[in-house]
Amino acid sequence: MSANTASVNTGSFFGQKVRDYALLFKFRLSLTVVFSAAMGFLLAMSGTIDWAGLGVLCLAGFLLAGASNALNQVLEKDYDKLMNRTANRPVATGRMSVSEAVMVAGLASTVALVMFAIVFNPLTAFLGSLSLISYAFIYTPMKRVSPVAVWIGAFPGALPPVIGWVAVTGTFGVEALILFAIQFIWQLPHFWAIGWVGHDDYMRGGFKLLPSNGGRDKSTALQCLAYSLLLIPVTLLPYGIGLTGWVSAIGLVILGIGFAAANFNLYQKRDKKAALGVMFASFLYLPLALLLMVIDKL
Repeated sequence: MSANTASVNTGSFFGQKVRDYALLFKFRLSLTVVFSAAMGFLLAMSGTIDWAGLGVLCLAGFLLAGASNALNQVLEKDYDKLMNRTANRPVATGRMSVSEAVMVAGLASTVALVMFAIVFNPLTAFLGSLSLISYAFIYTPMKRVSPVAVWIGAFPGALPPVIGWVAVTGTFGVEALILFAIQFIWQLPHFWAIGWVGHDDYMRGGFKLLPSNGGRDKSTALQCLAYSLLLIPVTLLPYGIGLTGWVSAIGLVILGIGFAAANFNLYQKRDKKAALGVMFASFLYLPLALLLMVIDKL
């Protein structure tokens, strides 16, 4: 083998390994988790922003989210093979061994939790541990048992802004509870829309993600609409307790009406196109809502 060929093979191997780790950690999903945590951190700040602390939070949050996603793929490797959207994941294909994925997840989560405990406080580390355990070991297996898995999964999914808040304050107060409630409620129509769009694929994997036994039916659409409407008054609570001002309150109402309108369209049409509309609306809603609150507060 020539030196050039060896170099190409090494480069190809390295490139594939980087791509596999990005898939294992669900890179883009982990970044959204980090974003929510960072917004909670900034909302808790008063005065000068602690940029170093924010950087530590983002790094540790990414490692913890990645570890949770890696464990999820280890536990679901046999089911990932059955679905088009997950068939190319590294553990499912065998490109990465279970032992390697578990080792990486263990190392990443340990580093993240130690950073949380030392740089911030033990409560932050506890909430991080709770997030990982509930996501990987309760939500993940429950997806094949009952649609209640979405509510269970919404619990760790709503913890990132709380972790960011607690990292600054060291306490879990009413503000953290409100941030948790906003992200928890948002996740329900968000995940049900994803479940609607990918319903056939999820069924091949044996996952039960839609709340109605009828699957993509009027009951599921109605529940999406109901929770999107509930978001509107809940997002006014930060203004009600003085955490944010009237500018973000008005903006959040407008965002909430837009999100509810997408869900009402799903209720009326109950087709894949309408579900895609809800899914993309949900992708826009949360970051815009959190940014509005942070900008208004700062």
